[in-house]
Amino acid sequence: MIDVHARYEATEFAELIARETDEVELKTGTSADRLQEAIVAFSNTDGGVIFIGVTDKREVVGRRLDQGTDDKIHQAALAAHDAGRYDIREVEVDGKPIVAVRVRRREEGFAQTSDGRILVRRGGRNIPLFGAEAWSFMSSRTLRRFERSLTHISVQAADHAALIDLCLTYGWDPTDPQLGNRLSERGLATDGELTVAGALFLTHPSDSLDLKKAVIEVRRYPAEGPNYDRRVVFDGTLPQQVREATGFIIGELGSDIVVSGLYRYEMPRIPDVVIREAIANAVAHRTYEINRTAVVVELRPDAVTVRSPGPLPEPVTIETIRQAQAARNPDLIDVLRRFSLAEDAGRGIDVMQDEMEDALLDPPMFEDDGSFVTVTLPLRGAITPRERVWVAELERRGEISSSDKLLLVYAARGNELTNSSARAVLKTDDPGVARKALKRLCEANLLEQRGERRGSVYYLNESVSPPAAFRLSPKQLSDMILEAAATEDEISNERVRELTGLDRQQAISVLRALVRDGRLVQTGERRGTRYILPPGDNDQLF
Repeated sequence: MIDVHARYEATEFAELIARETDEVELKTGTSADRLQEAIVAFSNTDGGVIFIGVTDKREVVGRRLDQGTDDKIHQAALAAHDAGRYDIREVEVDGKPIVAVRVRRREEGFAQTSDGRILVRRGGRNIPLFGAEAWSFMSSRTLRRFERSLTHISVQAADHAALIDLCLTYGWDPTDPQLGNRLSERGLATDGELTVAGALFLTHPSDSLDLKKAVIEVRRYPAEGPNYDRRVVFDGTLPQQVREATGFIIGELGSDIVVSGLYRYEMPRIPDVVIREAIANAVAHRTYEINRTAVVVELRPDAVTVRSPGPLPEPVTIETIRQAQAARNPDLIDVLRRFSLAEDAGRGIDVMQDEMEDALLDPPMFEDDGSFVTVTLPLRGAITPRERVWVAELERRGEISSSDKLLLVYAARGNELTNSSARAVLKTDDPGVARKALKRLCEANLLEQRGERRGSVYYLNESVSPPAAFRLSPKQLSDMILEAAATEDEISNERVRELTGLDRQQAISVLRALVRDGRLVQTGERRGTRYILPPGDNDQLF
C-alpha cells in the first residue's frame, strides 16, 4: 500500500496522483456516501489512500483536518459495515494542507456499504459486485465466528446455577419448552447444542471446552521487575470471572485515605467502573482460538495493565479506538451487557477515558502489537490524592467539569491564571474554550477576576481554602512544622500531614530534611517515630 509522507513537493505529488489507481482516490470534499464507497472498496481489495482536498483534475485546492472534517470521515467509516482499519492525517502539498485517509485491506470477512452493496476497487473505480461474482467473492472471504462454533455439549449439560442466572437476567422461564429457541436467538445454542459462546456462559470452559487458558490471571508485583509475589486465577463462567476478578483487583488496589477538615475521604486509586470495563472488554474481545495464554492482569506499584490475546477487531485501531466500534465476539459482549458487566455498544472506551479524567487521573493507554491488546491504567499522575480530595470538597458547592478541575488545581498551586495559561492547561488553541471555562469558575465563585480583557488575571476566590501545602512555600511549610513541634513538644508524620496537606512521602521528605539540617531530632521507630526540637532550640526557632 502507498506510504503517505508528511509533506510533498508539487511535482512529487503530481506524479503520485497522475491517475487514480486501485490504490488512490481523489476527493474535493467530504461527501459521506462517496467516502463510504471508497472506504468499502479499498477494504475489500488491497487497501488504498483517499486524498481529500484534490479535484478530479488533479488540482490541489486544500483541506484542513479540523474537527468537522475528522467527524465526517469517522461517520462515513462507521456507517459502513465491517470496514477495514483506517487512519487519518493532514499532509502538506507545496505548502497547502490536504487530508489523507489511509484504508487497509480487511483480513476477516468483507465490507459493505450501509445499503448492503459489496464494492471492490478496479481501474481506479469503485465497482459493485452482483450475482455469481458477488457469491464467489463472499464465499472466498466469509469467516465463521469462533464463538458461534458448536461444541457438542447439549443444553441439558449446562451448569444449572449458571442457566438459572442467565434466565433471571433475561426474564426467561427456565421451564419454558421454547428455552432452546431463546438461547439460539442470542447465539448461545443451535438445535439443542451449545455454541462456544453458550459454553462460556453456561459451563466452566476450562473443563467443558478444554480451553485451559479461558481464564483471568492476576499477578501482583511488589516492585519493578519480573517477580510477582501473588498469583490468583479466576475460572468459571464469564460473569463469574469478571465479577470475581474485578472485586479482587479493587480490593488489592485499595483507596487513598485523606483526612481534610471535617471529612475523611477514601478515594479509589482507580474508579471501580474503569476496572470492571477493562476486564469485561478483555474477556469479550479476546481471541478464544488462541488458547496459549489467559487474560493477564498485572498489579504494579505505578499501574494496572490488562493484556488480552489477539489484536483489536477490525476496523478499530489505536488511533480510532474511541470513534470506531466493532466487537470480535458480539454475542459475548451482548450477554455481558445484560448482566450489567459491560457498557452499552460503543461506550466502553468512552467510560474508561471519561471516568479517569473526571477523577483527575492520567488517561488509560492502549497498545496493539498484533498479538495482544494491552490496556494500562496509571496509578500515579500530576494530580496528588490531596488535590483530588480538595477538588471533591469544592464539588459540594456544585458540579465541576473535568477540565475546570484542572484549572482549579493549577490556581491552587499558586499560579496566576490567564487565558494563555488556561489554554496550556486545557491543551487547546482556542481562546474561546479557555474564556468560557474561566467564566464558569468565576460564576461559581471559585475564581475571581482582576483586570479587564487582555489584562485579565484569575485567582482562587478567598472563600476557597486549599490545604497549606498548596499555599505555602517550602520554607513556610518547614516553619509551620517547627512551630507545631515547639507547641506540642513532639510531632508525627500523621500530624504533619494533617497540618499541611502533604501526602505521606512528601511529609517524610520534609521531616528528614529538617533532621538532616539539625532543626529536628528523630526519636522512636516505624509507627512510633516522633520528631522533637533539639535541646535549647525552643527560644530561637526562626
